[in-house]
Amino acid sequence: MIKSLALLSLLTCCVHAQVVDTSTVLGKVVCGYQGWFRCEGDGSNNGWHHYAAGGKFEPGHAHIEMWPDVSELPPQDRFDTPFKHADGRTAEVFSSVRESVVQLHFKWMRDYGIDGAFVQRFATTTRDKRFRKPMDQVLAHCQTAAKANGRGWTLMYDLSGIKEDGIQLVIDDWKRLITEKRLDRDGSAYFHHHGKPLIALWGLGFNDRAPMLDEWSRLIKFLHDDGCAIMLGVPYYWRTLDHDCIKDPKLHELIARADIVSPWAVGRLGTPQDAANRIEKTLKPDVAWCAERKLDYLPVIFPGFSWQNLSKSRGQEAKFDAIPRLGGQFLWSQAVAAKQAGSQMLYVAMFDELDEGTAIFKTMNQPPVGDSRFLAEPDLPNDHYLWLTGMLGKLLRGEASNEMPAR
Repeated sequence: MIKSLALLSLLTCCVHAQVVDTSTVLGKVVCGYQGWFRCEGDGSNNGWHHYAAGGKFEPGHAHIEMWPDVSELPPQDRFDTPFKHADGRTAEVFSSVRESVVQLHFKWMRDYGIDGAFVQRFATTTRDKRFRKPMDQVLAHCQTAAKANGRGWTLMYDLSGIKEDGIQLVIDDWKRLITEKRLDRDGSAYFHHHGKPLIALWGLGFNDRAPMLDEWSRLIKFLHDDGCAIMLGVPYYWRTLDHDCIKDPKLHELIARADIVSPWAVGRLGTPQDAANRIEKTLKPDVAWCAERKLDYLPVIFPGFSWQNLSKSRGQEAKFDAIPRLGGQFLWSQAVAAKQAGSQMLYVAMFDELDEGTAIFKTMNQPPVGDSRFLAEPDLPNDHYLWLTGMLGKLLRGEASNEMPAR
């Protein structure tokens, strides 16, 4: 009986260790989760959405820069493509609307110690039921998968492409999700911050779009009044109001009303030395600005960057492997810099972003061959970046040194 109780106690501890504390994002390593991939025949009627443009997904016509590993999915959820591997095998991909896909992705988060995901929801497509319905499916799968795997999650609206009157789209969509009970913001798996459910809004203050500061102010007020804590995704140079940021000082007034500030770093630095150089110049002043206003700071880090295929599909040219991963050294260096600057949490961009080559989930190191070129690191296991992202949690908690660990 004593042995049985001891075993039960051990098993209970193990189960508890597998469940993330979602009462705060502090101390967490989270990933952005796009969930936007669709396939011909998956029931979404979105075609090869985000795999290619214009419905043409074949060698020479691809959006993606990396090839996903779908070997752990059931056969019915793997979709054949016109691409071929070097041995002649048909290359397969996944659709984000399939529940088994989302369950597997959140299982990987659990297996490798990643705390959870910020699930992307693209505001411009909420007006069109043809795209909104699949997004609702992905949202439902994420909620189920997060709970089943003991991970945390939160909803992130990406407001890219929103016009002057588009903020109302977000308000209307939020009301619909709450009214139709499609969003369980009070559930055990949903991230909270300072006692409130956390909602993330991305795209405030970038100089490649209309500022719409009054509209943003209305949205922030609406969500605060609805009882939410707010994370704002802002330009990398938000504090100095230059480079990628609008120059209006009113932006700082809006940011000061948030609960968490998260500057977008993808493409803003390209080497481990860049990361080290930003500690004193950028990160520490950012953290100090936030601390003075009692805001929390969530830095974005990313493993590398490439979008040659995506650019080609738009009639543009871009360098292949523009920001090399260096076997994980680039990602690790950014995490070390963020920790040394005083950050208490990390946002890894992204979990499943194949289009810009920032994905950290399992991808193929022997991708298809032919007219489209795909990133690969044959000397590394296909789960290397999942493992490394999990190790970032140990770094953040002081359980690992600043030296990147060896497997």
